[in-house]
Amino acid sequence: MTAAGGAIRFPDLGLHPVLLDLGWFQLRWYSLAYLIGIIVGWWYLLKLIAQPGAPMARRHADDLVFYATLGVILGGRLGYVLFYKPMDYLANPLEIVQLWDGGMSFHGGVIGVSLGILWMARQHKLDWLRVHDYVACCIPFGLFLGRLANFVNAELWGGTTNVPWAVRFPEVVDGMLILGPPRHPSQLYEALLEGVLLFLVLWYMFWKTRARYRPGALVGAFLLVYGLSRFLVEFVREPDAHLTSFAQATGLQMGQWLSLPMILAGLYLVATAGKRAERVRPVPADEPA
Repeated sequence: MTAAGGAIRFPDLGLHPVLLDLGWFQLRWYSLAYLIGIIVGWWYLLKLIAQPGAPMARRHADDLVFYATLGVILGGRLGYVLFYKPMDYLANPLEIVQLWDGGMSFHGGVIGVSLGILWMARQHKLDWLRVHDYVACCIPFGLFLGRLANFVNAELWGGTTNVPWAVRFPEVVDGMLILGPPRHPSQLYEALLEGVLLFLVLWYMFWKTRARYRPGALVGAFLLVYGLSRFLVEFVREPDAHLTSFAQATGLQMGQWLSLPMILAGLYLVATAGKRAERVRPVPADEPA
């Protein structure tokens, strides 16, 4: 059986980016992934702060959801604009607010969420690094769902391959929609690494060790595991069309360059977490109604 003949045809999977189309309103899987990721992440955060030694109370967690959501949207979008298509958006600035057309950067989202946490922690006089630790444990839910949505959208696919699980995605060539060559389903690789693996690592550290009492250990592990996962997957991921020349010139893809600071920061935070353990102090729980 040839590689092309043995590959999975994406149309045969029966997937479509739009879950519900009412004409005047469309519910897309990508939007639903963001929404469910935030809700599940909030639910899990409440379970985490219910444990002894939490750096914030329920009232802080409720505020944090707002700041984190704002950081994801603004940081993710502006990160994509600045990191991936600065000149295109400079020529058409109104397209920056057209979120429905896609274009979000995880690295920009991380910066946005971090700024939101810093702002909230300063307002409530909380330990910002420990708050980061708890939030980091909740992010894999959104990453997993977001990568599944990327697959449903038939976007951000991998390079050509002949592995048995290769997928032939619909591509536009010379203005015509065709089935492309067999490719790595890199979206699913990322869902497993950035979602499942990352969650399991942080789950074990939080629930089975004393990592939550070592400020920076959990968020450091998050940065390290995500950075390494993203760096490795980029080797089989097809670069964005407008960044092909950049990858050829630098030897690495944009996602890999953006992941390197995460890896270094993660190593530093994990290695130095023990030195910060003495500053841990629990935040008083909310007063009963």
